Amino acid sequence: MNTRRMTMAQALIQFLKNQYVERDGKQNAFFAGMLGIFGHGNVAGIGQALQQNPDFKYILVRNEQSGVHLAAGFAKASNRMRAFACTSSIGPGATNMITGAALATINRLPVLLLPGDIFARRNVAPVLQQVESPTTQDIGVNDCFKPVSRYWDRIYRPEQLITALPEVMRVLTSPSDCGAVTLALPQDVQTEAYDYPEELFRKRVWLIRRGQPDRVSFTRAVEAIRAAQKPLIVAGGGVLMSEASQALDKFVRQTGIPVAETQAGKGSLAWDHPQSIGAIGATGTLAANRLAHSADLVIGIGTRYADFTSASMTAFQNPEVRFVNINTAEFDAYKVGAIPVVADARVALEQLAAALPGKKVSAEYAAEVASLKIEWETEVDRLFHLNNPGKPAQSEVIGAMWEVSGPRDVLLSAAGSHPGDLHKLWRTRAPNGYHMEYGYSCMGYEIPAAIGAKIADPSREIYVFLGDGTYLMMPSEIVTSVQEGIKIVIVLVDNHGFASIGSLSRSLGQEGFGTSYRARSAKSGQLDGERLMVDYAANARSLGAYALKANTLAELKAALDEAKKLDRTTVIVVETDPSKSVPGYESWWDVAVAEVSETDSVRKARASYEEARKRERHHL
Repeated sequence: MNTRRMTMAQALIQFLKNQYVERDGKQNAFFAGMLGIFGHGNVAGIGQALQQNPDFKYILVRNEQSGVHLAAGFAKASNRMRAFACTSSIGPGATNMITGAALATINRLPVLLLPGDIFARRNVAPVLQQVESPTTQDIGVNDCFKPVSRYWDRIYRPEQLITALPEVMRVLTSPSDCGAVTLALPQDVQTEAYDYPEELFRKRVWLIRRGQPDRVSFTRAVEAIRAAQKPLIVAGGGVLMSEASQALDKFVRQTGIPVAETQAGKGSLAWDHPQSIGAIGATGTLAANRLAHSADLVIGIGTRYADFTSASMTAFQNPEVRFVNINTAEFDAYKVGAIPVVADARVALEQLAAALPGKKVSAEYAAEVASLKIEWETEVDRLFHLNNPGKPAQSEVIGAMWEVSGPRDVLLSAAGSHPGDLHKLWRTRAPNGYHMEYGYSCMGYEIPAAIGAKIADPSREIYVFLGDGTYLMMPSEIVTSVQEGIKIVIVLVDNHGFASIGSLSRSLGQEGFGTSYRARSAKSGQLDGERLMVDYAANARSLGAYALKANTLAELKAALDEAKKLDRTTVIVVETDPSKSVPGYESWWDVAVAEVSETDSVRKARASYEEARKRERHHL
């Protein structure tokens, strides 16, 4: 057997460079490079290996958490066909990545995490940044990655890499099991040499499988769809990840079945498709929520039925409602008592179209769908053009962004009041034109993820929509965008605090406590003093971005037009009128209210909450 003597870290990089994936006959390199920050736990190992492999791109980020967010945004925009690895030092550098790991795993996005670890030989312990345990020496901070990783391993000896790496790739390329994968790398082992077999570094192509449904479950699904009078499709992220939009289009044009979208599935059909009725659930449209209420069959495609999608299990009120779930993950396919079709979304849709050539919804139901769609689009037009005097409403800001954006441009967001309004109002024109991280709804995701999305497809303009609260959590990656010459457009809504959670607090009778950016009052002792004035435009300029401020809707439109012409990251700061919010459209979200309180507003909110909970259902 031919061997090559290399350090463990050198072997790792050489292996990653030669991993490819294939789907539908198309091959591409899986790893786009490495993101990270060097410290004493990885500089001598991974750092040295990257230095001698300049063809494996290294991007310096400003925060390890945002590095993982960048990787997740890249993987999502690549439909999981490409990925980044992320490296960190031991201790705080490693644990900074845990939030990003949870986000990747919840959203089933492939990200490889390579945190440095303490010395495997132990004789110099405790080392800097080591957490010691009085009960065992076989534990460290990297064990915290176990519950948020799809696969976890610690490499105590350099030869263990040989058996660990194939498992890493198996998980990262699995349509149903992918997520964060963590290899904890002791800093001494990274630098140790071993005679690795040459076969480890040969080009290897991993097939991204398109799973076929079993005949029994598929036949039952066909029978259920054929018998349904008011069927409704709920398109989740699995439609986009499997690139099944064309198959979905063909199936629903053939059958007339309307399509509602989850946050992850938005853009499965273009907004003006006759069967597209928009967002569903707690942040759903008037059209989708009304059809969901009376649907007798719900066909979930690539969705996990998160509480926002199901409106906390109140969306589907027909007492006879049944479910068919198409999902690559058996875990999700069996939810809500569904007929489980464990299969790739594109494959299942193509086979359903072939099996149901005569299926067509009734003329009455088709007319109801068409009428509700017209009613909803009229409502969107109204919200886009409120002609609000003074500060624009948030819906008008969204409308202005949509009107300026091109047919392939991408709208990206993650947290605050923006996901709800965007889910309802954004008119997605093309697949992956709506990039929302709502599995974890992680503040701070937006800017680094936008860089990842831009790397995935440089031809698409990326518009980031975020509030001041999330901006302040992680603006530092603006520096990374300037460093790498990657342009994104950031529209920053200055809410003077946490607008979304402030609104939620008020709905719970808590008067927005602790959600505004105010100084501590000497009189009350609370954070209800003078408003804090932060110059976000100046902050963005200090980080290397071009910055603009818009006080009116006209100024915002002008700023958006100017941003399109610029060649570097641009931040546009705008204040909105908080009194002009987007309605809820017959939806609800279960957020528990204090059962006992001395505050009248809380007691009233609890009474409303208990009444609303009566609509929650078990779908068995």
